[in-house]
Amino acid sequence: MAYKKELWGNMPDGREVYLYTLVNRNGVSASFTNLGAVWVTMNVPDRNGTMVDVVLGFDSADQYLLNPPHFGAPIGRNANRIGGAKFSINGKEYRLEANNGPNNLHSGPDLYQSRLWDSEAEENDLGTSVSFSLFSPDGDQGFPGNANITVTYTLTADDSLEISYHMICDADTVANFTNHSYFNLDGQDGSNVMKQRVWIDGDAFTRTDEGSIPTGELTPVKGTPMDFTVMKPIGQDINEEYEALIFGKGYDHNWALNHPDGEISLCAAAESDQTGIRMEVYTDLPGIQFYTANFLADGMAGKGGVVYGKRCCYCFETQYYPDSVNKPEFQSPVLKAGEEYKTVTVYKFSNIE
Repeated sequence: MAYKKELWGNMPDGREVYLYTLVNRNGVSASFTNLGAVWVTMNVPDRNGTMVDVVLGFDSADQYLLNPPHFGAPIGRNANRIGGAKFSINGKEYRLEANNGPNNLHSGPDLYQSRLWDSEAEENDLGTSVSFSLFSPDGDQGFPGNANITVTYTLTADDSLEISYHMICDADTVANFTNHSYFNLDGQDGSNVMKQRVWIDGDAFTRTDEGSIPTGELTPVKGTPMDFTVMKPIGQDINEEYEALIFGKGYDHNWALNHPDGEISLCAAAESDQTGIRMEVYTDLPGIQFYTANFLADGMAGKGGVVYGKRCCYCFETQYYPDSVNKPEFQSPVLKAGEEYKTVTVYKFSNIE
């Protein structure tokens, strides 16, 4: 196992941006930058042994300063949406910016992905890791408390990329992190993912209104286009006249995962017949947002000048359910003062057998 650190650019104020590349004994590599703690590349072998980058993104630090799709970004303090851009903790109301209609999306607009994080790489028992740390002061983005946040990426010997999140705060607050990487198992230069197959271990999804805010209902997937309990092509049912698909303009929904609470287990998988690459997702969180890039702007220039467009990729965003801070029937994302938020998500890569 090994890693490389290289100067990759500069922030507008001159601070240095670095790119870390981790490589395991199989030649699998992954790269990350201290600008936003963003996941930049993931090079894994196809069925012929040719390395394929399966993560969408950009070639330069300058492009990541903008990054409207959140390519590879860790999202916090709260991933996904908060209805009405407000919530209450201990009887006190906190207001966020309404950046998605009347709601707040991904804790924007002052996103962590646009900030320079402290960084450190090391070898450990699991493999090679790079850790990114950020201090988020009281009132940052509208959230209470001074928070110390760490996101650690570890490339393991079995071709897995483990993401470990840690946060501690001096006040009761929200802690609900995810990673917003976009995947295409045909390669980041592939044009469409509708033939790739997906499986999700969720018998229900969180029904939403037109603004993608959960109603509080868990809707069974059986007999609907939302059923991925048996692996199927993404495009098989995506254009059905079904309320959730109409509201989301495709898949952009949270599945309630079947696994035991707090236990790291397999929750989703995807496969490409073109490359023979398989990706498995493991998490200890209760939900996963499957998003088929329905709102990705057509004509966006990515790595190597590749033009990205709608539905050319997908996200598996592990999380607490959307708007769970306002839904007492959902598992709470509230972190008590002085307690530790710790969660792990793993993306494991292999070839279809």
